[in-house]
Amino acid sequence: MIFTIILLFLFFSVLIHFTSLFNYVTKKSKRSLRIFIKTAISNVVLSIVSIVLVLKRPDIFAKVDFILLTWLMSGAIMIFCLILKIKIFVNIYKRSQLPENYHYNFFGKKVLHSTVVSKIEIALFFATLPFFITTGSYFIARVMNFFLYKRL
Repeated sequence: MIFTIILLFLFFSVLIHFTSLFNYVTKKSKRSLRIFIKTAISNVVLSIVSIVLVLKRPDIFAKVDFILLTWLMSGAIMIFCLILKIKIFVNIYKRSQLPENYHYNFFGKKVLHSTVVSKIEIALFFATLPFFITTGSYFIARVMNFFLYKRL
């Protein structure tokens, strides 16, 4: 059980690590850099701890419930991708309401400029789509399996 918790902490640390890396690359904030460095250190420490545990007691590795672990990880990735997509939509909507990002055409219709959507948002939206679909379908299938047959 303790090894499963260590693996989950390692997974969430890696997820936060990639998020902080993306934030640092896009925003160049010192806060993101500090989080990136802290998660890098925690990733190394957690990896070393898990390697030492497996080398000292290999039976711990055999007791890990990988179905539960992959189910939790797929749910986290699905929620992460969903939050990212919602954040992209909210940012686009906010920018579309600003007067500097649109004009009215001859017929009185609002025409949005290309400044409403950035290239990185489009790339992120489409890059996370396969992860969202595959992990989401796995997560939902396991949830349905749990409710129908009372097992993951």
